[in-house]
Amino acid sequence: MEKRIEPMTLFGYNKLQAEVKDLKTVKRPAVVKAIEEALEHGDLKENAEYHAAKEQQKQIDNRLAELADVIGNSQIVDPSELEHARVSFGSTVVVCDMATDEEMTYTIVGGCESNPDMGLISFSSPLAKQLLGKEEGDEVKVRLPGGEKELEIIDVTYKEIVFECH
Repeated sequence: MEKRIEPMTLFGYNKLQAEVKDLKTVKRPAVVKAIEEALEHGDLKENAEYHAAKEQQKQIDNRLAELADVIGNSQIVDPSELEHARVSFGSTVVVCDMATDEEMTYTIVGGCESNPDMGLISFSSPLAKQLLGKEEGDEVKVRLPGGEKELEIIDVTYKEIVFECH
């Protein structure tokens, strides 16, 4: 299977590393302790605390595996070092919907950093894929889950943003 590379900013990478550390050093040890305490209560068939703690442990282990995969496939990209004459990773793009004259601003980020409500869209999203490589003044027809839109690219810049991963 071909390894997929996941670009992300250093901020996003550090945020994931902090989550791994919290899961390994705080949350998982607390769950192991809860399992041990529940085992002292005897009969496991009717021991709700034991089953809840085991389920929580499974969720933590699954999240750790997921994070290991994302981090293992990540490539830290410093968007400030990229050319932003054309839309690329880290670009902030102002587009105008040619049908409604509505202006929207998007910043192209890594998957863990995307937050569409804040205008942060993943480089692998349908919109970002169709904007990449375009430049100011370009008119582009984009196919989105909600239908086709015709957009004009008003501005392409790089602005440092403090990303918030979720």
